Amino acid sequence: MTVDVPKPIASYFAAKNERDADAATRCFASDATVLDEGRTMAGATAIREWAMETMRKYQYRIEPLRVSRQRDKTIVTSRATGNFPGSPVDLRFVFAVKEDKIASLQVLA
Repeated sequence: MTVDVPKPIASYFAAKNERDADAATRCFASDATVLDEGRTMAGATAIREWAMETMRKYQYRIEPLRVSRQRDKTIVTSRATGNFPGSPVDLRFVFAVKEDKIASLQVLA
């Protein structure tokens, strides 16, 4: 299913599915933050390390299913399928986009 999301979000999902940590990192602002699995990563270096870690740890695909907007946030509900406990699982990716870059991302189960 195709969902209509801002370009940096679409690029982020494509990069993650292609297992390209550098391309995923380029979707974020230099001072962006990511909250995932109870940890916060701040800045491009930490976000790249997080992307690489998740790609090493898990083999997965993410399929965006639907999108909603709440104030300045874009919420993308996606199905993640792979070699991790509980697969497949629907996750909510809560993005804030600013000046064509992802300013923040929160991954919620």
